[in-house]
Amino acid sequence: MQVDVPPRNGKVDLPGRLIIVEGIDGSGKSTQLDLLRKWLINLGYLVIFSEWNSSPIVKGTTRRGKREQLLSPMSFSLIHAADFASRTYSQIMPALQAGAIVLADRYVYTAYARDAVRGVNRDWLRRLYSFAVPPTLAFYFDVPLEEAMRRISAGRPELKYYEAGLDLGLSAEPYESFRLFQEHIRNEYERVVAEFGLVRMDATETLVRQQQHMRELVRPHLEGAMKQPNPAPEDPLHVAGLLGHRQAERKGVLEPGA
Repeated sequence: MQVDVPPRNGKVDLPGRLIIVEGIDGSGKSTQLDLLRKWLINLGYLVIFSEWNSSPIVKGTTRRGKREQLLSPMSFSLIHAADFASRTYSQIMPALQAGAIVLADRYVYTAYARDAVRGVNRDWLRRLYSFAVPPTLAFYFDVPLEEAMRRISAGRPELKYYEAGLDLGLSAEPYESFRLFQEHIRNEYERVVAEFGLVRMDATETLVRQQQHMRELVRPHLEGAMKQPNPAPEDPLHVAGLLGHRQAERKGVLEPGA
């Protein structure tokens, strides 16, 4: 048994809501998504959170590849695609099928930006992720590069090899390499925002103003979204997954050969 598989192109009819955030490192997107999550939970909605590169099936491989500096641009891209596919079919799709609100910290647009900067073909990337569910709302937190660098330097005493983009040979000095890497990613995001219509957020505004703006844009999409059971579940993902699979079963969506 499985949930509905989205069409390779176009919208998919799912009762849930998928809200995602994108931006270069230091944009503040994660902080804003966490504030949105707490607000939605306080309103009584069942909220599921999904984070880039967090699937257990790739964590060990990714950790070893980074530690031993074994990852080529293509292997990096394929590992992230495997992570995304795992989370899509184990977390995101069942939750959306159940009618829950899914919040994703980074989505396919991260791959479109980062992997393209590493030299992976843009058209190939879009075909690779063609199974992805189109988001209800996609926010891009736009921050000047120097402001992002200021925030990062204050919070990260040391940059890791791939994080700094040292594999690209932009600079031998980690922070300069990181700055150049993020600059290229930021430029690639401009292409992505124009192509996919992400909502641009001014990440230099106050935290309060950014959050107010997000809530104003999210609020019209909340009607009909799934509310939390009472009492609230300790594991909302498990609850949403069970309900999502039941919905799929009622529709007769079965695995091939089942």
